[in-house]
Amino acid sequence: MRRLFPQPTPPEVAAPSVSPAGPGEGAAPSVRPGPSGPPWPLEELADAYAYPASAAPDAPGGPTPWLRGNMVSSLDGAAHHGGRSQPLSSDADMRVFGVLRALADAVVVGAETVRQEGYRPARARAAFAARRRAAGQGPAPAIAVVSAGLDLDFSLPLFTEPLVPTLVLTGAAAPADRQAAARAAGAVVVHAGEGTGVDPARVPGLLAEHGHTRLLTEGGPRLLGQFAAAGVLDELCLTLSPRITVGNASRITDGPGLAAPAEYALVSLVEEDGFLFTRYRRAGAVPPG
Repeated sequence: MRRLFPQPTPPEVAAPSVSPAGPGEGAAPSVRPGPSGPPWPLEELADAYAYPASAAPDAPGGPTPWLRGNMVSSLDGAAHHGGRSQPLSSDADMRVFGVLRALADAVVVGAETVRQEGYRPARARAAFAARRRAAGQGPAPAIAVVSAGLDLDFSLPLFTEPLVPTLVLTGAAAPADRQAAARAAGAVVVHAGEGTGVDPARVPGLLAEHGHTRLLTEGGPRLLGQFAAAGVLDELCLTLSPRITVGNASRITDGPGLAAPAEYALVSLVEEDGFLFTRYRRAGAVPPG
């Protein structure tokens, strides 16, 4: 892996390590030799992708939820191939995917993505156990499923066997029998809208009320588009895959166009084996130091 942005300090004038992403966030790992270099250790990746200090439970004045997205895209803009993201991924992409999950309090995902990708409960990883304890987190992130119709199989392990109870975000007017089925399976039902649907702008605050402030969304495209349109997508970690799919797969976001494009600023850019790992922050979403 090699860091392309911010530019690393040349070894002969090396300065003390300072996070390029601002105070309260992880420091940049050292640059690796060679075209891409060997993989970064998990601890260095975790430092590089650390959430802002303002999202921690002990933040002065209380934590502020921070919603980060993680998606992969082909060179021609496809968010999946054959309905799944795996054909666009790589070992390095899966390492980043695992680290982002390990840092999160909750993973927010749409119902269609749960069905297509065969979501299971997040697992505890020994490599991150001490880090999560120190951050006041449980053994694994909770999965928070966004669904209006609740057309979900509540007998799946995602709902019946999680280490941390799965949350189901839906509208207050969603089918009552399906809400009851979710609760019977052990899920926590959270009303994030007055009708049958979910108001995406309310999701970060509601999850914060349940103790989840370091948030990660893995889409799908419709949910990510809703968060972006609502102005609550603070950060986007986008992997650009060196593959072309052609076809008619959706982009990483889907939905009505915005009146004006939302502005995001590049925070970091890393490369491994031709895959580009980008990290962008929404303009105005600079966390306090």
